[in-house]
Amino acid sequence: MSESQKVSVDPIPISLVVHSVFCPRRAWLESVGEKTDTMQMQAGIDAHRRADAASASRPAEHRAVHVCSERLGLSGRCDVIEGMEGTSLTIVEYKATPVRRRPEVTEASRLQLALQQLCLEEMGYDVSNTEVYFTGHRRRVEVLLTDDDMMRAEQAVAQTREIIAAMRAPVPLADDRRCARCSHESVCLPSEHRYEVRRQRVIAAAPDAQIVHLVTAGARASLNTGRLEVAKGGDKLLSVPIERVLGLVVHGNVDVSSALLRELCWRDRCVVWCSWSGRVIGWSQGADAPNGLQRVQQHVASAEGRLDIAQQMIAAKIANQATLLRRNGDAHGAVERMRRLQREALSSFSLEELLGVEGEAAHLYFDAFLTMFGGQAAAFAASRWQGRHRRPAPDPINAALNYTYALLLGDCIRAIVSCGLDAHAGFLHSSSRNKPALGLDLMEEFRAPVADSVVVRALRNGELLEGDFTTAMGGCQMTDRGRKQLIAAYERRVETSFRHPVFGYDVTWRRAIEVQARLVLGVIDGTQSMYKGVKVR
Repeated sequence: MSESQKVSVDPIPISLVVHSVFCPRRAWLESVGEKTDTMQMQAGIDAHRRADAASASRPAEHRAVHVCSERLGLSGRCDVIEGMEGTSLTIVEYKATPVRRRPEVTEASRLQLALQQLCLEEMGYDVSNTEVYFTGHRRRVEVLLTDDDMMRAEQAVAQTREIIAAMRAPVPLADDRRCARCSHESVCLPSEHRYEVRRQRVIAAAPDAQIVHLVTAGARASLNTGRLEVAKGGDKLLSVPIERVLGLVVHGNVDVSSALLRELCWRDRCVVWCSWSGRVIGWSQGADAPNGLQRVQQHVASAEGRLDIAQQMIAAKIANQATLLRRNGDAHGAVERMRRLQREALSSFSLEELLGVEGEAAHLYFDAFLTMFGGQAAAFAASRWQGRHRRPAPDPINAALNYTYALLLGDCIRAIVSCGLDAHAGFLHSSSRNKPALGLDLMEEFRAPVADSVVVRALRNGELLEGDFTTAMGGCQMTDRGRKQLIAAYERRVETSFRHPVFGYDVTWRRAIEVQARLVLGVIDGTQSMYKGVKVR
């Protein structure tokens, strides 16, 4: 399908037209379902809720009025319309401008009011006045619209249709002040798109949100008056506002109410279920996932292969394993050989050759793994180590690694789902093995600096003790206390900031995972020239 053939049959939201004038790329991202939740946006939502409240209405005042134009293919909502039926009306738009700023009517506000007026006039109403009400200043400002305003509004609708009909997103703005105050910066990644170094800290979509882990067997999580609550046997274990929940991880036998699941789906918050032994067994997501066309492109790319992405992931994985060994172990020879393998990964001619390089590096890494567990605290675990074994885990180190890898995989899946990608269609791991291949791909470069680092420190520092592990039927598992200790250590790690080696800003490990997922998305849809792995020094 050519770019000119992609046509939207649905009415364009007025807000989308306004955003297209601010930035074409933002409008395109919104059109494919990309959502963000910033403090400024929340303030705007709260302002509109106050505008919509029936209790605040006065006589001859209508709130949250839906308007449309069949001629323009446009729909939207007016915050407040004043006037009686059959009389001239006044449109009042609510804006949550901070008090420190002057209550100035922007071109975006003029455009929004013009589009609303065009809709109302086509619906048969006479509009005599338009105003902006600044909620922070409690001040109304009259806006006198001209014929030129109306003409520019219609032109903006046509331009918006062209933008959203494109198969590919417009390139990000270059060195533009608008990016710093854009709600979509966290998903647009204007500097990252060009792999530019920037010193300002990246802004997360929901900076105050947190991942909630449910680990108490027999507990129940539910939704109660806008809060996620966890209780067991009449005791309340947790209560947190639902808007602060970035995601939910359910460990073992914990009940989750249907009302809570519905609310999380509605908010596009991913829920990940894990077994007691540390295995991701499933996840849930809302129906309105973004980037539907990009998912199709992802499956095509997965079937055809993307060696360039796989090379970067494995090269970064080997580099980070070598760095962890260098910092914490005594294996100079292994580190030097792994550095050479890192370079060989980037020059591999096939996926099979790349996997061979990865396997050789993994052998060197885990042969030297025990050198990082010096000290008395980790002696009980070091004495039972016989190399890396996955399932069942024969010893405490392997049990802790398995569990922490499951936590990391959950974060990777959540990042992938937030982009609208399919966690099963990968480029390194086989998509035919009924596993979350892309999730396993994405976690490769984060295994050593996040998961392995957590296990090494937790055992060396005495956070995990011998009593935190049990053995049965030849397998080693973690106790309830051990799991809670490891989860706490993992959360501290992923929320720790570091200087991003590519972009130069301070970023948490969890946000770095999200950025990498979006870079994968960019390469898939053609808006990103290349993918670079995260390599720590």
